[in-house]
Amino acid sequence: MAKTRVVVVDDSALVRSLLTEIINRQADMVCVGAAADPLVAREMIRELNPDVITLDVEMPRMDGIDFLSKLMRLRPMPVVMVSTLTERGAEVTMKALELGAVDFVAKPKIGIADGLRLLAEDITDKVRIAAKATIRKHHAPAPAAPGAPAAARPAVPASIGRLSTEKIIFIGASTGGTEATKEVLINLPPDCPAVVITQHMPPGFTRSYAARLDGLCRISVKEAQDGERILPGHAYIAPGGLHLSVERSGANYIARVQEGEPVNRHRPSVEVLFKSAARVVGPNALGIMLTGMGADGAKAMKELRDAGSYNYVQDEASCVVFGMPREAINAGAAHEVLPLTQIAPKLIERLRSTAGMSTNRV
Repeated sequence: MAKTRVVVVDDSALVRSLLTEIINRQADMVCVGAAADPLVAREMIRELNPDVITLDVEMPRMDGIDFLSKLMRLRPMPVVMVSTLTERGAEVTMKALELGAVDFVAKPKIGIADGLRLLAEDITDKVRIAAKATIRKHHAPAPAAPGAPAAARPAVPASIGRLSTEKIIFIGASTGGTEATKEVLINLPPDCPAVVITQHMPPGFTRSYAARLDGLCRISVKEAQDGERILPGHAYIAPGGLHLSVERSGANYIARVQEGEPVNRHRPSVEVLFKSAARVVGPNALGIMLTGMGADGAKAMKELRDAGSYNYVQDEASCVVFGMPREAINAGAAHEVLPLTQIAPKLIERLRSTAGMSTNRV
């Protein structure tokens, strides 16, 4: 079987050497080139035609984000970002995922050699996933005409209507999920039910991700905090490195944010969130499984369906990686399998229908 061909792009000679060593130790991949900056990388990509590149964020001569933007417009290919674990690093990484990077690795600020070696399995897993990911050309937004108003948000219903506050939307996602989750959330009206999200991310990145979404959405988006009430019109994202679940406290739902052993190799885990939803919310839950590698959450999503929820699963054509959705479908968890852009409209349609039924009963 042909090996996955990788080009490493990083201005640090030490990081280039370590990543090359880590990649070349794998039987199924080979580092075919290492570039110190994007201009050298551009020539390497032309000559070597790699399957995947790893790309540093901050480099001389051309910023990694600028290079990624050009690459995804002109020659879309799988990219795994290598980010520093800083606030700026987190913000820039979110931008990279928005531009089309498949995933990212957070390199340590100190002890880089030992830190990267400890991350070797994570790095190579992400390269393997990236090599199989569906990559689409990124189109830069057209420049606005002088004096033109800022682009409007997509039109969504102003209101769902009278709805039980018992309802909660649950979302599970992994590779490609930051943008997929954004697509769902930006199309939800302010009075939608609470949304609780587990997106596979490491510590240090979910706060920036939540802040980015909060600035784009009509609902409020935040990183979940242990013990807080789960309220309509709000979305709560599992903090990186911690499990998120829901519990009942009297008439309220509350978030439970805890450490614990990884489940399906993940912390946070979709399995943990969906199991709690099945146990606590049952028929008032709406489940959504988005793009991601592996099977995390598939069995629990079937438990959620058996408890009375209504579930949506992203279809293969619109996924970056079809692993988690495929497993959810195979487990019999899906009521509807939809293109990403249809999930929010179908969800709203169902909620408005439910709201109408509630009003008719009054």
